[in-house]
Amino acid sequence: MKRAIYPGSFDPVTNGHIDIIQRAAALFDEVIVAVSTNIHKKPLFLKEERKEMLKASCWHLPNVTIDELDGLLVRYAKEHNVNAIVRGLRALSDFEYEFEMALMNRRLESNVETVFLMTNAEYSYLSSSTVKEVASFGEPVTGLVPPIVEEYLLKKLR
Repeated sequence: MKRAIYPGSFDPVTNGHIDIIQRAAALFDEVIVAVSTNIHKKPLFLKEERKEMLKASCWHLPNVTIDELDGLLVRYAKEHNVNAIVRGLRALSDFEYEFEMALMNRRLESNVETVFLMTNAEYSYLSSSTVKEVASFGEPVTGLVPPIVEEYLLKKLR
């Protein structure tokens, strides 16, 4: 059984994230979407809220589960028999960072591969930070995030 993990802060989950999750679900028997904390960012949503948004956005994908990631990614992968780490790439700048992380992860756990999925062009500019900024100014984010996420944003930013 081929199991993959797609880690991220998902604050909030965007349609770009959902695109990567759907494509990973077509490639692997099971995909774990792991909500983590990025120590370099101050989250808008609690981890539990991010998990709820992901569950509501991925309900139609039977081989996708939502979990939390606290600690080292490769340790989680080893403990949960994960074969691959899925990472989405939008631009060349993403690649440099992700490449460094993939090499470090391979050094720490050689049995876990990193798989890069290129984003669809329609999402190449999309980031959680951009969505939060647009929403904070009262502009609609329809089409950028799943409808349930737009509802969460409207409630949170009111």
